[in-house]
Amino acid sequence: MECKTLIPLIFKAMKFSFLTKSNPTTAGKKRSKGREWLDAILFAVIASTIIRGLLFSAYAIPTASMEGTQLVGDYLFVSKIAYGPRMPITPVSVPFMESTVTSNKIKTYWDGIQLPYFRLPGLGEVERGDVVVFNYPPEFDTRPVDMRTHYIKRCQALPGDVLSIVNSKVYVNGKALALPPQGQTSYIVRTDGESLNPELLKDLQIQVRQQFSISDYEMIMPVKSFENFKKRENILAIEPVIVSREQSDGRLFPQSDLFKWSDDNYGPVRIPKEGLTIALNDSTLALYKATIENHEHSKITRSGDAVYVNGKPANTYTFKSNYYWMMGDNRHNSEDSRYWGFVPEDHIVGKAMITWMSIDDTKDLFHKVRWNRIFEPIN
Repeated sequence: MECKTLIPLIFKAMKFSFLTKSNPTTAGKKRSKGREWLDAILFAVIASTIIRGLLFSAYAIPTASMEGTQLVGDYLFVSKIAYGPRMPITPVSVPFMESTVTSNKIKTYWDGIQLPYFRLPGLGEVERGDVVVFNYPPEFDTRPVDMRTHYIKRCQALPGDVLSIVNSKVYVNGKALALPPQGQTSYIVRTDGESLNPELLKDLQIQVRQQFSISDYEMIMPVKSFENFKKRENILAIEPVIVSREQSDGRLFPQSDLFKWSDDNYGPVRIPKEGLTIALNDSTLALYKATIENHEHSKITRSGDAVYVNGKPANTYTFKSNYYWMMGDNRHNSEDSRYWGFVPEDHIVGKAMITWMSIDDTKDLFHKVRWNRIFEPIN
């Protein structure tokens, strides 16, 4: 799910005497209104830059991959101090703007100067189950790290973990992970042929994904709505959609014939960790070669059975960084690590903490605000 940055509101204009030097000859003179506004705007820009860079930022949710945890039209605060603020990698940019604007994708930054990755100490580290905002890894060939599109997903696995998905159930290091509290997935629903009440579907947050016949549907529904919907008289059967390995369509990471994986039956795969050493062979190269080249900047080549790292023969490779595995809560409607792989540590922006506003654009003017979601904590 792509996450859009919001332009912060300018602080209310105020007088800040520390912005100007005291001068005995002019101490008694009143500053002009223009000077007062200039001082106030200067302070607002400096203060909001510090807050946005070190403490938190505001983002908007434009897509459905995190439903029902986050809804389209949610506005949230993301804590940067939770994991430690990441210092700017691309220091020359227009403040408070997306990395590109307009349909022509005009850049708002200059990538002529690139600083090394550095993160200040934070309140903690990324944990399994955290809802995390990060920069989109596949944009490695088009933008600097901190200028890549913002995504939001739930962290499922940490550096060094072994993750697998069996019949849609996520396992990490052999232990099943609890489903997200508001997570949802797809079901095949058979009815008695009577038309479904659209208000009921709306109240239970059920989306009809496709209709096969007068009585058969595929629907996306939250876990919490399953039992309620199943008890309805006109519902004859509900079965979860489970995509088998045999149904693999080749779109999933690592897009290799060596791995026949699907959305619901995936792995096992070990998440790279700083200091982890792997053997270099056909299967590990299929899994990790793109990560090593695109994010660790080490070139891998082959000549027959021989493997070369940066032009030197190598049988193993040791990772330089930590990586994470991110997935959307709307499991059958999410482009996530199952499709593009690992999220490098230097891509992590912060932890989603609270939904401060929620707007439903499908409603009329007087019903647009989802009042029940205002200042709702994100779990």
